[in-house]
Amino acid sequence: MNIPANLKYTKSDEWFDPVTGKVGLTDFAQGQLSDIVFVEVVVSPGDVIEPGKTIASVESVKAAAEIYSPVNGKIVAVNDALSSNPETLNSDPYGAGWMIQVEGGDASGLMDAAAYEKYCEERAH
Repeated sequence: MNIPANLKYTKSDEWFDPVTGKVGLTDFAQGQLSDIVFVEVVVSPGDVIEPGKTIASVESVKAAAEIYSPVNGKIVAVNDALSSNPETLNSDPYGAGWMIQVEGGDASGLMDAAAYEKYCEERAH
């Protein structure tokens, strides 16, 4: 399981990069979902979001899931490439698989990598 130390994490398996403002789905989550076949980002640049607001829907061969914003802020970019290449969430969840980019996000309420790894291990048993 890949859990980059520079990112912050939610209990609903989203990641947030405090440096770039990018948000995405964790490696743990994409592994649980299996082969992702559909992604729809439901927010747009200029939208103001808050933690827990739905930002995207994903579907895999196993399940469908809502993706939630881990932070508040203003959306400055959306990764439109995911709609035509949803499998990017499986192959590169922390790189090309980012979903939105937020300006002004506050990561203070999120887990660090060690806490998120422990949380994932607890759920795996």
